[in-house]
Amino acid sequence: MTLFELLIRGMRKNIKYYYLYYFALIFSTGLYFVFASLQNDSMVMAASSADVQFSTVFNAAGVLVITIVVIFMVYANSLFLKRRSREIGLYQLVGLTQHAVGRLLIMEHALLGVGALWIGITGGALFSRLFVLILMKLTGIQSEVALSFSSKAAVQTIIVFAILISLTLIQTLFKVYRTTLLDLFNADRQGDQPKQPKTFLSALTGLLGIILIVLGYLLSSQTLGQHLFLQMLVILGSTILGTYLLFRVTIGWLFYRFRKGKNGQLGLNNSLSLAPMMHRMKGNASSLTLITVLSAMTLTMVAISYSLYYSAEGESRAMLPYDFIFENKEQEAKSFQEDLEKAGYSYTYQPVEAVRLTGRSLKGERDGRDILLLTAEQLQSSGADIPVPSQGEGIFYNGLRKGLSEVDTGQLPPALDLGAPGGHLAVRLIRGEDRYAMNYSVHGRQLVVSRATIGMIHEQMRISKEYEDVRFDTYRMADQKQRAAASAHYAKYISEEEFSPDFDAYYKESLRKFGLIIFIAAFLGLIFLIFTGSILYFKQMTEAEQERKSYTILRQLGFGEREIMGGIVRKQMLVFALPLVVGLLHSIFAVKAASALSLSDLTFPAAVAMMAYTLIYFVFAVLTVGYYHRIVKAAL
Repeated sequence: MTLFELLIRGMRKNIKYYYLYYFALIFSTGLYFVFASLQNDSMVMAASSADVQFSTVFNAAGVLVITIVVIFMVYANSLFLKRRSREIGLYQLVGLTQHAVGRLLIMEHALLGVGALWIGITGGALFSRLFVLILMKLTGIQSEVALSFSSKAAVQTIIVFAILISLTLIQTLFKVYRTTLLDLFNADRQGDQPKQPKTFLSALTGLLGIILIVLGYLLSSQTLGQHLFLQMLVILGSTILGTYLLFRVTIGWLFYRFRKGKNGQLGLNNSLSLAPMMHRMKGNASSLTLITVLSAMTLTMVAISYSLYYSAEGESRAMLPYDFIFENKEQEAKSFQEDLEKAGYSYTYQPVEAVRLTGRSLKGERDGRDILLLTAEQLQSSGADIPVPSQGEGIFYNGLRKGLSEVDTGQLPPALDLGAPGGHLAVRLIRGEDRYAMNYSVHGRQLVVSRATIGMIHEQMRISKEYEDVRFDTYRMADQKQRAAASAHYAKYISEEEFSPDFDAYYKESLRKFGLIIFIAAFLGLIFLIFTGSILYFKQMTEAEQERKSYTILRQLGFGEREIMGGIVRKQMLVFALPLVVGLLHSIFAVKAASALSLSDLTFPAAVAMMAYTLIYFVFAVLTVGYYHRIVKAAL
């Protein structure tokens, strides 16, 4: 038999086992090609702005895809090589040199890699316009989509994945040249030896894993303060280390306690489910931790991006309660109003008088910041949902700083000492609101007080150097379509140096930004899901091959397929449920922490993401059970 015939025979034999690996490779190749195409697409680049650089985002997404693909390919290839160790050893026993075996495996990898690359690029090219349409729909970009093929993206994809395939080739050659025949034939027998754990040390370490996870949960539930980055690192480190100890020690210790309670008599179902996991729990701890953390990250990422996108209008309105404002520019406001009337637009106009005190903090300290006191009655007349505080009281409007503000509701000082000349003037702060009373672009921390309080402040502080009268001319459009057209008129009265965004421009920019985020998050989440599910599938496939002889013995002893499959199904429920359930718990607390930074409710998007994730994991579990069933059926 020639080397080429061995190659074709080996490919035919192994493709039925590794189809999921090649599907994942084809999918990731196609997705990377799409990202590279979008990165170089002139129409997409024309939609970029100062805040949203599409090329940079797609480049970062491509790097993330490559990172995940490298981990996946190297890990999956190591499992495949372990499964094929006996085959590689047999090739050498029948007379093939290590060089010939290495050349055979290189040819096999190269052919399959080139095939996956070609199919992935072809599929990516065919569906790239569909991806562009989805992106345009999400970001609100209005443009015609032309059919084109990006040769630059194709070359970039070929180079990147050729390097990745070369890494697996090097890994394969290392296995062939650096492994002895004895090790090759014993590779599929390697596993953890189920030694009796030291009771006290194992219990202590297992408890430590749970404590670290709970600590991460508790820290994530607290209000994030000034040391945000350090706090996030502590939460992440505590949760990951706790998860690793949970899989490596805690669960294994619980299994041993269960077996001890049964006096070692586990029965058929427990012997087929718990016993194999006890043998391999330490070896699987790293992969289960990786899968759990990736699952939690994916669910959190998808839930947050979904929430940001669908709450873009509400959060834009919280930042900009008025469509257009002019500050101390009465002449420009009149000219703009004349433009609106000439165009026949319907709008609501309301002047709002305010007082700005410079160089004061909310605690009365001189810190270079300003306080802007707004009249509640005038804000109400403009249509704003603003309550009128009692005389001497104020409401603090702190925008979207929920969970991050140094002066949230619980930390507001009981009263604000304005330091009036010749005495003290205090305004009692009754509560804080997570929105703005006036557009966020104006200077000063916004406090809403009654007209009587404003009059009192005017009387006592008008001679102070810190006092400044401010007038805002505010406009709200009745028609959304007219609002977009009025935005062009408004732009004529705003200089390039002046920062005064209008609602329509801000909302479209938010939609563009969050649409891009949900586009990237959705497809990256799908890749993470496919890769983590595939890793579990490959590991169980390898374990099924290692346990084939055990199933043969059980069948010879008279046990039927249904009896054996009962224990196997229980094992798969544990294997897939453990990382899924722990990952869901991690994501619940991560989403809860993220909800403190958002005005929108993350419950619905998080629930949808979790249900979708669970459903797809269930599909992988069904595929795994089907593979085991074929092994058991052929065991006799």
